[in-house]
Amino acid sequence: MFNKKMVTDLDVGGKKVLVRVDFNVPIADGKVGDDTRIQAALPTINYLLEHNAAVILCSHLGRPKGEYDEQYSLKPVADYLGTLIDAEVHFAEDCIGEKAETAAVALEPGQVLVLENTRFHAGEKKNDPEMAEQLASLADLYVNDAFGSAHRAHASTAGVAEYLPAAAGFLLEKEIKYLGNTIAEPERPFVAILGGAKVSDKIGVIENLLEKADRILIGGGMANTFFKAQGYEMSDSLVEAEAVDTARMLLDKAGGKLVLPVDMVIADAFDAGAAEKTMDVGDVPAGWRILDIGPRTVEAFDEIIQDAGTVVWNGPMGVFEFDRFAKGTFEVAKSLAKSKAIGIVGGGDSASAIKKSGLEDKITHISTGGGASLEMLEGKVLPGLAALDDK
Repeated sequence: MFNKKMVTDLDVGGKKVLVRVDFNVPIADGKVGDDTRIQAALPTINYLLEHNAAVILCSHLGRPKGEYDEQYSLKPVADYLGTLIDAEVHFAEDCIGEKAETAAVALEPGQVLVLENTRFHAGEKKNDPEMAEQLASLADLYVNDAFGSAHRAHASTAGVAEYLPAAAGFLLEKEIKYLGNTIAEPERPFVAILGGAKVSDKIGVIENLLEKADRILIGGGMANTFFKAQGYEMSDSLVEAEAVDTARMLLDKAGGKLVLPVDMVIADAFDAGAAEKTMDVGDVPAGWRILDIGPRTVEAFDEIIQDAGTVVWNGPMGVFEFDRFAKGTFEVAKSLAKSKAIGIVGGGDSASAIKKSGLEDKITHISTGGGASLEMLEGKVLPGLAALDDK
């Protein structure tokens, strides 16, 4: 259950409220690309503005190395936000220190201030108490609405909550309720679909879901490691050699709950224009590699998905970057869209597939956080949530 204080529990009128948002969005030529994460933060931002708060937003963007790097500046995001809300949006050229303090002091209720990228300071990822205290000094209250970063114990996601009354925003609450409650008490049959490249990234998730799910459908590069564990020759396919024993152990433990592909699309090079063919699961010919699930697998997965009460999906079924090998992923997206199940898609490439296929309004919930949703599927406590005040 969600037992944390909400933004609605705070008296925000006339106060400065520091909100950790997830504005880690693609930027090309100084322009915002996919704005899903910005849109997802608007309910909390607008609520605070309507209740006469002065709103200070902080976020990271990309992976700068703890110092200023212009390509990761949040200035384009601040400019873009100004086109989405009915309020003055200001920008501070730093997130702590004199520039941030001056801008925060000048901020009036009903206005928004976007701080510069928190990761321009090495103290962010180290959860440095001094940086957290400096961030906290800008405001009276703290709200975390950044689900996509809630699995990180950073200065702006966890540390700052030590110094201010701290509550959850609407997006964080929605994500935790969907992912947490659904996994705790799913409508059955409960089916998980896991893809992506590596088994090692998802060992904890598979182990946790083996206790909770009725079936776990495996696709993507991680299926190859399971095939290798079954003794098939994978040739040039992506296989995690060090995870083969783990895959074997999971297959033994699963007792039939793990459902692997029955056919596969193979190619003679890792290339969008490679020669391709479809074959049943077996030894992959020398010089070839698996790049997608095949049509019979799509049918088998579809049958299980249509019968499900709840479906949670994380990770693509093939090499999603190449259109020719994205078919399996798109077919699974279509299958989930037409099913009557509660469908929850966990961020990253699976969310991109849903968007690309134009099916997002047919899915119950599309998460804004790939890593955070994985950690919830693994049953872990998210530091950014744990740091908030209890109700």
